[in-house]
Amino acid sequence: MRTNVKNPVILCEEDYKLLKQFAGTSVDDTNTMSLAYELNRAIVVDKDALPPYTIRLNSLVSVKEASSGKVSDFRIVMPVDADIKQKKISILAPLGAALIGFRKGDEVEWKMPAGMRKFTVLNVVQA
Repeated sequence: MRTNVKNPVILCEEDYKLLKQFAGTSVDDTNTMSLAYELNRAIVVDKDALPPYTIRLNSLVSVKEASSGKVSDFRIVMPVDADIKQKKISILAPLGAALIGFRKGDEVEWKMPAGMRKFTVLNVVQA
């Protein structure tokens, strides 16, 4: 399984341009767990070249949290569309930033408000 440290984030050009405006222009090299850092290391491809089951904006994602075994399903959206009651998580939320650009089967470790957490991407469905 791939992890967020060793494997690149793959984004389509459309998503990259939208997300870049939210991440700012500077990258804090010491904060490897930020949307800006992930965008800086991303491989940007044409929408048609995006690998299957890659998490992008508006993807419906199913993840399993390693320590609890809890499975969560949600959609990653722009901040204006976020609504936890409708299971829509902002790309700026820690989990949204952690998962963007990863694929089904990937393991992702990310610092959440409650500490380091590890997730496995179980499934990705495009909108």
